[in-house]
Amino acid sequence: MKRDKDQLFSFIRNGQHITTKEQVSLTAKLSIPAIMTQISFILVQYIDASMVGHLGAECAAAVGLMSTSTWLLGGLCECLATGFSVMVAHKIGANRNDEAKNILRQSFTVCLTWGIMLAFFGVMISGVLPHWLNGGDDIRSLSSNYFMIFAAGIPFFQLNYLSASMLRSAGNIKIPSILNVAMCILDVIFNFLLIYPSREISVFDHTFIIYGAGLGVSGAALGSVLAFVIISLIMTYYLVVRSKELKIYKEDGSFRPTKENLQKSLKISVPIGLERAIMCIAAIIVTAIIAPLGNVSIAADTFAVTIEGICYMPGFGIADAATTLIGQSIGAARKSIAKSFAKITVYTSMAVLTLMSVIMFLCARFMFSLMTDNQEIIELGTTILRIEAFAEPFFGAAIVCYSCFVAAGNSLLPNIINITSMWVIRIPLAMYMASAYSLTGVWIAMCTELIIRGIIFLFYMRSPKWLNTQVVRDAEKAKKVL
Repeated sequence: MKRDKDQLFSFIRNGQHITTKEQVSLTAKLSIPAIMTQISFILVQYIDASMVGHLGAECAAAVGLMSTSTWLLGGLCECLATGFSVMVAHKIGANRNDEAKNILRQSFTVCLTWGIMLAFFGVMISGVLPHWLNGGDDIRSLSSNYFMIFAAGIPFFQLNYLSASMLRSAGNIKIPSILNVAMCILDVIFNFLLIYPSREISVFDHTFIIYGAGLGVSGAALGSVLAFVIISLIMTYYLVVRSKELKIYKEDGSFRPTKENLQKSLKISVPIGLERAIMCIAAIIVTAIIAPLGNVSIAADTFAVTIEGICYMPGFGIADAATTLIGQSIGAARKSIAKSFAKITVYTSMAVLTLMSVIMFLCARFMFSLMTDNQEIIELGTTILRIEAFAEPFFGAAIVCYSCFVAAGNSLLPNIINITSMWVIRIPLAMYMASAYSLTGVWIAMCTELIIRGIIFLFYMRSPKWLNTQVVRDAEKAKKVL
């Protein structure tokens, strides 16, 4: 008899037998919506970059210069949400939903406070950040305005990350997927209205006036922020009012963080946050290495990163599924099931990203031609994108392995692997290769580093040590008491 997703999750929580075929089926049920979300998200970034790209190389370079810094703020939002959502997954896996709701309430207080602090910091440094990144005088003002608008919207980015991750921890992938796709559509609409000035278009011999704000690069940032504001509020409404497992509307409970829950969350979040910060700082250094190569190189790098995202984003979708599956399996004290889900999700990610990398290699020139008319950017971008295609299967392994380890409460060692790989291999190699081979050399360094990182993660996953954590032992102890 074919069982639905909720039945399979109940089997995990209640210690019932679940076959390998059912594990694969459950992985697919969670992964496919998450993959579609990630692809739609990066496709909109692709469309955004195309819109800005057609304004000229300077505008594209202005956005590209800020990309790693916006990733840093986004990563710092996500890390704190991850700490609380992993705890919630463990509680739901153990059928302790009331405790999960308490953690949810407390997470709102902590995460929103953190989001406001990040927004204030981002706005304060927006004026000098382009100078720190070696941006040219011709793009600094555009870059500064773009980053300031983005930073002001960080509390809503934080709210969206938190609400979506909580719903996924409860096994609800569908709602975050639908809403994030809607957010991408809104982003395109807002950008269309905000980036370009009012203009006339002709359709079947009829002329129409399309009104626009003509804000250029600033319009792209404002469009993204407005989309996040709307969807984050809807996502939060569904979480607190409609979620079967985590509904807290009209229920008693304190939003004041307890010392115990804060410590447990920070034990997961702090290593992730430090890793994200250090990794993004490394990426910012790579951006600073690229910036003196000129606007064509900055634009080609920015567009290539966006197109590459279409290839590897399915890995992050599968990673979202892995976090839920392994988190709930560990909460239910089912270590063997957690290990099985880890293998299924990692190998699925590698297979999917292998297929995507072949498509990326073959379609690189066509995809670049949709983003810009500048032939220099197209030629350079096609070259570096085809180099990177060889690293994608290993990057897929690293992405999902990382999420598996974090779901098990093991965030320190995988973070050390990421940091060491980036700072010991990519940055020194990029500095050397940039001087010899310009932007192409930088991407050769990136490809080499990602392959090595993926191999290291795969070796570590084969060891049982990643499941020997205090979180796993606590879950097993709690199960014995019950």
